[in-house]
Amino acid sequence: MMQPLRIVIADNESIIRMDLRELLEEAGHTVVGEAADGLKAVELVRKHRPDLVIMDIKMPEMDGISAAKIISNEKLAPVLLLTAYSQKEIVEKAKESGVLAYLVKPIKETNLFPAMEIALSRFQEFMELERELEEVKNSLETRKVLDRAKGILMDAYNLTESEAYRRIQQYSMSKRKSIREVAQAIVEAATRKR
Repeated sequence: MMQPLRIVIADNESIIRMDLRELLEEAGHTVVGEAADGLKAVELVRKHRPDLVIMDIKMPEMDGISAAKIISNEKLAPVLLLTAYSQKEIVEKAKESGVLAYLVKPIKETNLFPAMEIALSRFQEFMELERELEEVKNSLETRKVLDRAKGILMDAYNLTESEAYRRIQQYSMSKRKSIREVAQAIVEAATRKR
């Protein structure tokens, strides 16, 4: 059984929203917002930060694919798209928008809950990859700045690379600053002297 989720649902047909709400609430989930158009859906998602968004493709103001793209780009929540259509071009557009799962109406409980789990799982994987990428970028930036700082100390004090690193490390510990902060300060000080 899936953990209870906070969900925003968006469909321009109130009967479908009502049926979906009932299905979700019977399964222990909470519908934190309902919208009849894509603009309102994006607004609700930004406001409530739900665990999942279930949204129809065809809606007024802004369609579900455009709304899903905004939600996906802002990394707000996983989106499960609903549609009465299974045409190839709609499926392609949905994939390009960052949608993590897709269901063709009429919605059946047997299809809905597995699709929700897939959307949640893919979103968690995506967020983990984003976090790892950010760590790699930070590590690379630190490495670049550290190499420049070591070079500056090696030139200024005729040190070996390991001696320069040890000085940065010691200063880092004594001042309770990260190695990157110390290295950055060395690089900035050297740049100002030029």
